[in-house]
Amino acid sequence: MLPAIALALALGQDSTPGFSGRARQIHVQVPRSDASVVVDGKLDESVWATAARLTGFSQYQPVDGRPADDATDVLVWYGADAIYFGVRAREAHGDVVRATHANRDNISSEDNVQILLDTYNDHRLAFLFGVNPLGVQQDGTRSDQFGGGAGGRSATGGGSQSLNPLEGNVDLNPDYVFESRGRLVEGGYEVEIRIPFKSLHYQDRSVQTWGINILRRVQHSGFQDSWTPAVRASASFLGQSGTLEGMHDLRRGLVLEVTPTATGRLDGAPAPAGGWDYQSGGELGADLRWGVRQNLTVNGTWNPDFSQVEADVGQVVLNERFALFYPEKRPFFLDGLELFDTPNQLIYTRNIVAPRGGAKLAGKLGRTNLGAMLVADDSAHSWGGRHTPVFGIARARTDFGGNSTLGGVLTTREDGPDHSRLAGADVRFYHSRLYYVELQAVESWTDSAGRSRSGPLLAATWDRTGRQWGFHYSVQGIGHGFDAASGFVNRTGIINASTHNRLSFYGAPGALLQTTSTFFSLSRIWDYSSPGEGTIEGSEGVNPSATLRGGWKLGGNLSHSFFGFDPTAYEGYSVEVPGPTGIDTVAFTVPPPERNLWGWSLNATTPTWRSITATATLSGAQTPIFREGSPGRSWRADASVDLRPSPALRATLQLSRLTVNRRTDGSQASSETIPRLKLEYQVNRALFLRVVGQYTAQTRAPLRDRFGNPILVDGVKDPGRVQNQLRMDWLFSYRPVPGTLVYLGYGSTMEEPRRFKFQELARTTDGFFGKVSYVFRM
Repeated sequence: MLPAIALALALGQDSTPGFSGRARQIHVQVPRSDASVVVDGKLDESVWATAARLTGFSQYQPVDGRPADDATDVLVWYGADAIYFGVRAREAHGDVVRATHANRDNISSEDNVQILLDTYNDHRLAFLFGVNPLGVQQDGTRSDQFGGGAGGRSATGGGSQSLNPLEGNVDLNPDYVFESRGRLVEGGYEVEIRIPFKSLHYQDRSVQTWGINILRRVQHSGFQDSWTPAVRASASFLGQSGTLEGMHDLRRGLVLEVTPTATGRLDGAPAPAGGWDYQSGGELGADLRWGVRQNLTVNGTWNPDFSQVEADVGQVVLNERFALFYPEKRPFFLDGLELFDTPNQLIYTRNIVAPRGGAKLAGKLGRTNLGAMLVADDSAHSWGGRHTPVFGIARARTDFGGNSTLGGVLTTREDGPDHSRLAGADVRFYHSRLYYVELQAVESWTDSAGRSRSGPLLAATWDRTGRQWGFHYSVQGIGHGFDAASGFVNRTGIINASTHNRLSFYGAPGALLQTTSTFFSLSRIWDYSSPGEGTIEGSEGVNPSATLRGGWKLGGNLSHSFFGFDPTAYEGYSVEVPGPTGIDTVAFTVPPPERNLWGWSLNATTPTWRSITATATLSGAQTPIFREGSPGRSWRADASVDLRPSPALRATLQLSRLTVNRRTDGSQASSETIPRLKLEYQVNRALFLRVVGQYTAQTRAPLRDRFGNPILVDGVKDPGRVQNQLRMDWLFSYRPVPGTLVYLGYGSTMEEPRRFKFQELARTTDGFFGKVSYVFRM
């Protein structure tokens, strides 16, 4: 009982008046102190009694504009070299706080508090510093605008079901150095946080004004609370932030980080004469980070180790026509990568496969964000296989108005005599609080393999983010010759127009139905060279979703679509047909478009309970089988379960299953099943052990046309494909601070002839690896 009394007294006895968000007291003069504190989560030093107190939180999700159910106070003050925050979070519903000793950034299923610092006060981008009740850290950036190569996010919007303005573009890949400790107390929790100015970029002026907002996630109820009374009826979340004012004489000191790295590998494969051979290798490398000024940073890298310590999560790829997106995870690219974001992802750094060295400059001068990088890739990834590809990328974006931006981009890939270059401009203009308009014009020029081509990308978007009614209308034209060699544009030669409209309704406090939204969508695609000949693809859909009391989420989709077949995809195809004297080979006839195709899906997500969270999606559709040019029917199931049996142990189970059958005779054209298990044991905040197992079972029948005749590709009968592969990855990880780490791991790939039998598994590759790096901060 005494801890509860102490917490209540602490909440009521701060000598500094509170700044209530609900009362619109959101402009805060931050006290300065030369006091020193021990970051232990206790908030018992006298300086906390003089800190500014941010209070009066409001509910933001699932329903905005209501007082928060649970009281939250956030204390803030600053010294010469750091800013300090103290969180006092009340929980009036009993022992329901969710908190474990999770790995860094892995606290989304726990109660947590996020501090958003818009250090340029430009309402475009904020540093995100998150903590769970035990002080486990989460960090990154949040933006209202573009999503880019780092996080793979899309720009926010008010009317598209694939875009969520309530979450913003959150990228948790960057890691910043800050201190945090927390503890559970009776009636809530407390967290103490110190963020050094060395970890931040901010304005080049003596007196600082920063944007700020605080978000609190309460898992037992599914609510998210906001310090400022942010509302859904706004095209910008960061534009609704408060401010921290009057901070002066901040001492950042010399910001210089040198990180030498040593790696070693032992790669195994079957020997030609039988048995097993291992090839060893080791490399040295180094990274440099220099904060030239508080608003400008230079990065350099030599022979960086970009090895993945965990394979990308498997994606179902059968019956896909276009490349799939995988997010960036490599540290050199992640630092400041948000400054390289563009509409339509013209910059995608995973196209730089195995860099040998590079340099990067990123920062903000006045109202203009600047980013430039020059990186040399390994010659193994040259188009001709003989040269060193060099990527040059430059991005500038200047602010005007309240939230609007005007930007330009230049990229080039120089590969011996070959090259691919791109130049473009974009503008995003916010108006009338709820709306923005975005325009983009780009041109590319490519010379490769003795062939020259060029083409434009033109795009326009109009978006409304209203509380009950929103929309997202867009049109995009991409020429056949357009090539973004440094970006991710996986389909060209089309004009794509789409409309998305949203209607939302909100329940009364405590009602079973908290909020419901329905999206109405329509899209049409034309060939870029001949739009007058009619559409080649299109769809209409209705997507209802609902959030229930306690955090349950339900959704569904009903769609109607049609698809045409691209004749260039069937070049080299022929068909075997019965003839009067035997088997004849005839040309493949591209079939007419598949029309009147219906599809549906259902999905559900549980609340975040103390020990388990689960989500599942089931869908079915009439679909073309694109490789065959024939009609098909698909069934797909996706499920994920997160288990937290103890504060230190986590398990994530995922399953994806896709089956495509031919509608002509019901035979199976393809199937793919990918189960995945990840186990993590967090020994302490710096040390954890992980094992990941992923099984990929793929079966694709030999190609047949819609009449059942075998298809030949370049004169060879297609044999089909069967793959049953198990990948195991083991990792020991020690990361006391970002940049300093020890990785030790082992990975192996095994295959078997019959799926999921586990009796005839045979190794195809394996390998041991180690990595050690230490960051010297000056």
